[in-house]
Amino acid sequence: MSMACGPSLAPGQGRLPGASEGPTTNGDTCPPAPAPSPKTLLLVGNPNVGKSVFFNALTGHYALVSNYPGTTVELMQGKVHPPAPPIGPGGLMPNTPPKATPLQALGKSGRRRGLCKKHPHRILPLEGFENVVDTPGMYALCPLTEEERVSQRLLLEGPTGGQPREEVLLHVLDAKNLHRALPLTLQLLELQKPMALALNLYDEALAEGVEIDARALSHALGIPTLPTVATTGEGLGPLGEALGALASRGGEAQRFYLSYGEEIEASLASLTPLLSPAYGPQSRAAALLLLQGDNRLLRRLKKQYPHLAAPLQHQLDNIATRLDTKTALLHIATRRYEAAAALADACCRPLSPPRKTFWEALGRLATAPLTGIPLLLGVLYLGLYQFVGVFGAGMLVNLLEGKLFGEMLLPPFQALLETLLPGEVGGWAYWLRELFGGDYGLVSLGLTYALAIVLPIVASFFFFFSLLEDSGYFPRLALLADKAFKWLGLNGRAVIPLVLGVGCGTMATLVTRIQETRRERLISVVLLALAIPCSAQYGVISALLAPSPTAFVLWLSTVVLLFVLTGVLLSRLLPGKPASFYMEIPPMRRPLLRNVVQKTFARLRWYFWEVLPIFLFASFLIWVGRLLGLLAWLVSVLAPVVKGVGLPEQMAEVFLFGFFRRDFGAAGLYALEKAGALSPAQILIACVMLTLFLPCIAQFLMVRRERGWPVALSIGVFTVAISLGAGKLMGSLLEWTGVAL
Repeated sequence: MSMACGPSLAPGQGRLPGASEGPTTNGDTCPPAPAPSPKTLLLVGNPNVGKSVFFNALTGHYALVSNYPGTTVELMQGKVHPPAPPIGPGGLMPNTPPKATPLQALGKSGRRRGLCKKHPHRILPLEGFENVVDTPGMYALCPLTEEERVSQRLLLEGPTGGQPREEVLLHVLDAKNLHRALPLTLQLLELQKPMALALNLYDEALAEGVEIDARALSHALGIPTLPTVATTGEGLGPLGEALGALASRGGEAQRFYLSYGEEIEASLASLTPLLSPAYGPQSRAAALLLLQGDNRLLRRLKKQYPHLAAPLQHQLDNIATRLDTKTALLHIATRRYEAAAALADACCRPLSPPRKTFWEALGRLATAPLTGIPLLLGVLYLGLYQFVGVFGAGMLVNLLEGKLFGEMLLPPFQALLETLLPGEVGGWAYWLRELFGGDYGLVSLGLTYALAIVLPIVASFFFFFSLLEDSGYFPRLALLADKAFKWLGLNGRAVIPLVLGVGCGTMATLVTRIQETRRERLISVVLLALAIPCSAQYGVISALLAPSPTAFVLWLSTVVLLFVLTGVLLSRLLPGKPASFYMEIPPMRRPLLRNVVQKTFARLRWYFWEVLPIFLFASFLIWVGRLLGLLAWLVSVLAPVVKGVGLPEQMAEVFLFGFFRRDFGAAGLYALEKAGALSPAQILIACVMLTLFLPCIAQFLMVRRERGWPVALSIGVFTVAISLGAGKLMGSLLEWTGVAL
């Protein structure tokens, strides 16, 4: 191993060494150099290191910032906020903070000196760039998950999948976990792209008693290295200047170089010339991946470059006679981790021992089964039942639906319709009244339930979810749930989409991509479709069952039992083995109200603008179906089936409308209960069946997109069968036991 130390970037300088300080004064005039083409900035790093905060600062667009892995499942791209002429005192943009003293200047006591916190950071203008791409979180270039596979392709082939590849890398790492993060840094350096390193979460590193000599690390790696606290904007100004210099000048010529030994280097020398037509300067990195057994990369290479297939396979076969894949993988990983450890040890200086805090103690309690399970039950009781169920689905819904819409807005609106559109039943005026103010009208049902029922329930759930997310509780919940989820053929990472499914099943189905294998993703999708009610559906159901704790317990027990039985059955029937569980555990911290509110409004905006058009569209389709008689025919087909499980025929409409939207069906059930058309036992049976019935059309189409039509249709048939069977069984048990509800 050799360490070639390139020139360093002095902390806070904001330019690469050797950059011109200004125009020459010798009287000679030089022709201006052509302006470099705008670059693309790729944000790279482990999950949970703050890449999304950098994305927000660079683009001005809000992206979800999470304390659990998996937020950046899909590729996020944005336009760089362009530099603007100086405005205001000191030549600062109104939304740009004054340059803060670099975090490296912190005293050994760990206290900050001269840091600007008066003006929170909003948008960081960046010169020389056009786009920013926030790549999915990754731990290594050799991928284990689909997220890492996407990131690998972006780094090797660029966002456009071909040359020219004008990218600059910004590796964002967790400063307090430098030893674990530097191996990825060394792999990124092998890509031979202009690159900068952001030692993010530097305040947390100082709080844990670790100080990093960024100047020494920059000198050793040969790339700009700056400490940052992205959430407050500290250190982003100098980092932006360093990135601008990289965009205009390119990377440093002298960088850290890691030799893997004679045998590996000889193999790389034989592979690199073959890969050069495909990957150019990234050929060495691609050759290392092939030596480590990345067969999917090999297949993609052969497909994209057929003329390379035969010579490349021949060379790999020759290498395999003297070096097997497992030996190469172990040797490469060992050398890389040894080099990273040596760099981290040389650049880290211990400060005074960190003080134990309440949040650290709470984080430890949350992961120990003896204390973590009672804590989880308390969180669920206070969060889901009391806050979302009682407050959101009870108080807020009663206020908006009962008072505001029910007493103040809808009666005068319907009276106005009667005045403007008088007419007998069956006439054109009657159908126009029904379109806007009938039982399933655009205003009386679509708008009312979207604003008065769905919105307060979803808002309360997303606030609760964001509160847990910002505190760092979810990774601990995943760790705690890992052993239990093994029975379902899943691991602890599955807790993220399953809990998110209580908010929105469509969003949660998309997030199942964080599962490492297709088997786990399929199990998660089935469980989401069957037994996870969305927040609006859960809120309405909990409001209906709240008067009878016995009914609520029976409903919850039935759903949980079928959830567990389905997971166990699928884990036994589906081929494959569960993937190993690993997850970065961020520190437990006090949630910031600003972050929680921002996340809540971002999710709420996304959900609201999706749900309101669907509610209105569903109301319109129901109106068209009633007008043409199609709805009556479908209801007549479903009515005998519904009646067979002990429910009134009107419930056929509820189940049918529930397919347009799960919470839409729940809204219809709510209306029937208010009308007194259901007994307490029938309400319980209907709640069980509606929970287990078909997912909404948006979630169904997302399942089709993720898993294909055969799987989506199979899940649809499966959920309908389970729903009908559970409803019939629940009715029989209630009749046999005589339980009073």
